[in-house]
Amino acid sequence: MSPETVTILMVAGLLIGIASGFPLGLVLGGVAMVVGVVAWGPQCFNMFYNRLFGVITEYTFLAVPLFIFMGIMVERSGVSDKLFHALHVWLGGFRGGLAIATVLFGTVLAACVGVIAASVTMLGLIALPAMLNRGYAKEISSGACCAGGSLGILIPPSIMLILYGPMATISVGKLFMAAFIPGFTLSALYCTYIGLRCFLRPKEGPSMSAEERAVPWGQKIYLLLTSLIPPVVLILAVLGSIFFGIASPTEAAGVGALASVLMAAGYRSLSFSVVKETAYKTMGTFSMVFVIVVGASFFTGVFLRMGCGDVVASLITTMPGGKWGSFLLIMFIIFVLGMFIDWIGIIMIMIPIVSPIVIELGFDPLWFAMMIIVNLQMSFMSPPFAYAIFFLKGVTTPEMGVETGHIIRGVIPFIGLVAVGLLLFIRFPQLITWLPNMMIK
Repeated sequence: MSPETVTILMVAGLLIGIASGFPLGLVLGGVAMVVGVVAWGPQCFNMFYNRLFGVITEYTFLAVPLFIFMGIMVERSGVSDKLFHALHVWLGGFRGGLAIATVLFGTVLAACVGVIAASVTMLGLIALPAMLNRGYAKEISSGACCAGGSLGILIPPSIMLILYGPMATISVGKLFMAAFIPGFTLSALYCTYIGLRCFLRPKEGPSMSAEERAVPWGQKIYLLLTSLIPPVVLILAVLGSIFFGIASPTEAAGVGALASVLMAAGYRSLSFSVVKETAYKTMGTFSMVFVIVVGASFFTGVFLRMGCGDVVASLITTMPGGKWGSFLLIMFIIFVLGMFIDWIGIIMIMIPIVSPIVIELGFDPLWFAMMIIVNLQMSFMSPPFAYAIFFLKGVTTPEMGVETGHIIRGVIPFIGLVAVGLLLFIRFPQLITWLPNMMIK
């Protein structure tokens, strides 16, 4: 069979398997094994063994369970309740202040958790009821929770960045530094939009009553400092050690895991049951990630060896409009895939294929990596396969009256803001490249 035929068959098999409801990791591995056995016979299992061995022995990959453990332990520590309460006290007096506090809360959580599920779930449990109880519109409340929670997979330490680095042969430390300004830029865009919308439509985001705002300045400052300092120390312990060249991302992940345990102890939330539950949840989450990574590694191994990568490269590089036409096609493919496929699968399938093309087109690989990662922010809020929407819906109660339609209508403006962010990073690439260039080697 020609590479073109194999490409069509593998992509069709992947889509049929996903549409049938099978887990993505099993679909990826299954399609790869069927094509591999047909093409090379039992010898294909030697390649699968080498691929599996490569995943298991990838040192950077060890950071994934450590950062997952850190995020879950931070969630159990109780710092999230205190931080949201402090932001609520400071910003609740403004129109839309509680929704802005939700986005800022999600931004800080993102730098502590690194997993979208934990961020959206915490915002849904803590921030969403608070906004609804104060008369906020369901759409803007839901949108703020989904958009703010989705930052957890962009702002370091992010599991996505750890998986992306080895696939594109880019330093994970540089990816961490490159993601900061884009993450904060999106957060600023979200807050600006909420402020303007609630200024024009006061009923959608009313301010706190005068009685609720009557908190002494000393108490306000105390609440902010006691809730903000521990997460900041945790962030500096992890990312500062990477920025100054003291530790690798994997070593920094170990430091972060230990720091999260100490934080839980400081908040008097540490117990044997908490450690046990955190360990079990870490193993469950990491097992899911591992199966997808291995299955995707098998898939891309067969896909590239059969010459399908050349087919994709030829399609992309022959697009009208030169390198920017090719860029738009890749961005479009990533966006569409994000509506149907898990982000881990997208990273593991697409990045080994497009990374050589990026260099051939003359783009900065680090800049291009961040463009794809920011693009994937839209996938978490784009139905039908919208992680953030389903996580938020899963924690709502019937008393809230929040339907899936409310959440979808709420996230649409934030999807548009991600597109605005992409345009900013195209016009000002220094927003991505400046901080990594400042790193100490």
